[in-house]
Amino acid sequence: MIRDEIKKIIQKAAKFHWNIDLELDQIKIDYSPEGFGDYSTNVAMFLAKEARSNPIETAEEIADEILKRVQDDTIEDIKAVKPGFLNFYLTRGILQNVVAEINEAGRRYGDSSMGKGQKIHLDFVSANPTGPVHIGNARGGPFGDVLANILEKVGFKTLREYYVNDTGGQAEILGHSIIGDEQAQYQGGYIEELRKKISEKDPGKAGEQGVKIILEDIIKPSMEKLGIRFDNWFSERELQKSGKVDKALDLLRGKNLIYENDGALWFRSTNFGDDKDRVVVKSSGEKTYFGSDIAYHKEKIDLGFDKLIDIWGADHHGDVKRMKGAMEALGYKDKLEIILTQFVRVLTEGKEMKMSKRAGTYVSIDDLIEEVGKDATRFFFLMYSADTHMNFDMDLAKERSEKNPVYYVQYAHARICSIFRKYNPSTVLRTSAKNAKEYAKNANLELLEHETESKLIKQLIKFPEIIEDVAKDYQVHRLPHYAIELVKTFHKLYEDCRVIDEKAPELTQARLALVRATQITLKNTLDLMGISAPEKM
Repeated sequence: MIRDEIKKIIQKAAKFHWNIDLELDQIKIDYSPEGFGDYSTNVAMFLAKEARSNPIETAEEIADEILKRVQDDTIEDIKAVKPGFLNFYLTRGILQNVVAEINEAGRRYGDSSMGKGQKIHLDFVSANPTGPVHIGNARGGPFGDVLANILEKVGFKTLREYYVNDTGGQAEILGHSIIGDEQAQYQGGYIEELRKKISEKDPGKAGEQGVKIILEDIIKPSMEKLGIRFDNWFSERELQKSGKVDKALDLLRGKNLIYENDGALWFRSTNFGDDKDRVVVKSSGEKTYFGSDIAYHKEKIDLGFDKLIDIWGADHHGDVKRMKGAMEALGYKDKLEIILTQFVRVLTEGKEMKMSKRAGTYVSIDDLIEEVGKDATRFFFLMYSADTHMNFDMDLAKERSEKNPVYYVQYAHARICSIFRKYNPSTVLRTSAKNAKEYAKNANLELLEHETESKLIKQLIKFPEIIEDVAKDYQVHRLPHYAIELVKTFHKLYEDCRVIDEKAPELTQARLALVRATQITLKNTLDLMGISAPEKM
């Protein structure tokens, strides 16, 4: 990646000029605002502090050092800007090389070995199997799914798991609801359907049967509609039967982190920043969800996972400290990452939609998909940072115009396909990736001199860099926003440059190579998001 090359160039300059050994992670590279180069860094301020010199003078010295000593065809120019920034300008040659590289790589564009085969476990959605999946739980679905896709693209091995809370109090409440006694809490059309299938009058057994039916007949089909694949559906009931919960708690007891009070067993979570200690086994002998969660996470580490990522709804924010405390108590302090997804409101005609015929008291994910489709549902969920409350505008999601971001992005892919259909050897370009790659390989890319062409190539360069950034910080919303910016720049090219010009066949070939590189990058982006890339719209 070009950004990494710039880091290495700076690293060499720091060693040559000041004999300072910089780690690559110490060098922060950002994209420059328009008119200030292509990349920028404030590393001169850090070096000035180390060398006890003026930041702007240090920036000028670094620029001179790189331009004089470091032989590289990536950098055209470097400018020092107050108070101590360095702005890097890329060569036209490196931009043209990127077009060729993308055409050669195809679906592999953006791949890297960053993960080096490390194993990451992702637990997401994992809604209680006591009813249809509501939009709050479902928001974590596309997030976890896309994060796993990205991690795999950069070399991690992942396992996507749905942790099924199929035992305990909620399952029993479901049983009461099915029976219809005074302890019933759940309502909605699905409860009526369960009553037709379950004749059991014992609430525990009725709940157990109901959980199985809901999982198979409601939750799994909902996840399929949302385009989410799980590698495993993990049963809490089976975990408890295995004796692993008792073993995990015994381990903590041996560290004097479990104690008995009022007949219950408590974990000393206050030792790890929680506001109070937490029950892991009730006085009745029943394990709490937290007790099972401790064993669940321990098992994943025992299976060899290097990192665990839990994606929870915001209503579980109170569970974060106790769960991280338990992991620290087990000796796995830095192994668990918990990401909270904030609440969702669905708006139609500017008003909040609150009811679902099937779910009874909330909007289910099935309601949403039925109204706007899988692609719009995923794209809109992904557009917002997980820690941001979101309003899902159902009217906008159904609109067929550039105001609707998913339509806008998909339409760009369809437009690119139409360009190839209009060009004479379109069948060659569309039906054979090998022939299309050869066509692009033979293009004279030095003809790509227009300013808008350069801007588009610079957007293409960002793709693998953004993928690696998301793999590090889990800010998945960067991907749909990247797609929007890429498409915006492509549409500008379409307006400013005549792609197919019969009077300029060489330029046409070069521009078609650029357009194909754009299609590859856009298709790779949509694939990672689990969103279709239509050829016609």
